[in-house]
Amino acid sequence: MEFPSPPAEVDSVSPSELRRRIDNGERVTLLDTRLPEAHEAWQISGDTVTTLNAPYPAFRGTDVDRDVLDGIPSDRLVTAVCAIGKSSEYVAGVLAERGYEVEHLVDGMEGWARIYDAVEVSRYDGPGRVWQYVRPSSGCLGYLVVDEGEAAVVDPLRAFATRYVTDAGERGAELSYAIDTHVHADHVSGVRRLAADGVEGVMPAPATDRGLAEPEELRLLSDDDTLRVGRVPVEAVHAPGHTSGMTALRVGGCLLLTGDGLFIESVARPDLEAGQETASAARRLHTSLCDLLALPGETLVCPGHRGETTDPASDGTYTARLDELRDRKMLSLSREAFVETLREDVPPRPANHEAIVATNLGQRHPDDAEAFELELGPNNCAAAPSDAD
Repeated sequence: MEFPSPPAEVDSVSPSELRRRIDNGERVTLLDTRLPEAHEAWQISGDTVTTLNAPYPAFRGTDVDRDVLDGIPSDRLVTAVCAIGKSSEYVAGVLAERGYEVEHLVDGMEGWARIYDAVEVSRYDGPGRVWQYVRPSSGCLGYLVVDEGEAAVVDPLRAFATRYVTDAGERGAELSYAIDTHVHADHVSGVRRLAADGVEGVMPAPATDRGLAEPEELRLLSDDDTLRVGRVPVEAVHAPGHTSGMTALRVGGCLLLTGDGLFIESVARPDLEAGQETASAARRLHTSLCDLLALPGETLVCPGHRGETTDPASDGTYTARLDELRDRKMLSLSREAFVETLREDVPPRPANHEAIVATNLGQRHPDDAEAFELELGPNNCAAAPSDAD
């Protein structure tokens, strides 16, 4: 779509600067110029963020509806946001011409989706060092384990494949492994891209039952298999439920990468795998979670997604000790109550999840641009009930 030039010059803000303001607790007022359905499905959130929705078509023409203008604050800075930074720039110009203090977000939500931070998990007290990757736009978390010149990345994103190699190198290591905890339905995996560049790609062995293409090109990880990254053992713990092949990874004997099985504030949804009956999958998930809860209480849980209301721990990461999670509502339910709760309130499925799964199985081969477009939006891999109470 072609957009007209803004009628007045406006300032812009980069996604990283907007992220800094939100992290610092500054009051942020966003004006989303996308259509309501796009706005409702996926938006920038935060404790100090206020978001308004006034779609771009309302600002076309010589007269803008007074009700629309009256709904936009005139006493503070407003940041206009859209999909790619075009309609928001035009709307910001319309508002600037009318005396509003306004700016627009460069590259819009696509720019927001390219933010990817790495924070060291300093609460980890095993051998080597671990970093947590955070993608604010979707809540996706990944991990880099480094020790004695070797590195492994867990749940890598294709959009950031070269980043992992660079980060490992900056930490004096060579990236040896790229590992997925399961066949993801919400983002395009970077395992195959990294494998094509000489990194050993690793997938849970049960992925072959779902139609994993060219499995001989990957290392298949079975329950209790152990990889080593320098001195650090990385042990596979089969934990089905979210998917039949969901595999947690016990790192250094004291850190547990739970993938999409167990989150800090909730648990996985069990309905994203084709052919997997929700109730039976939920029962398997309950069993898997009980097994994980039997690990030592000081085990540091590092999930595959940050929840909507999860606050970071003291080291800035989205992690928690297993003992801190034992009393959470969902983890205290009987098996049947657990199953019924998951079935009662099922959230919307991740956008394009079928195409993403097929891509991650190696059955589809989108180019980088299409792959990035496929995964835009919220992840929706957690069950709807919050486990924070």
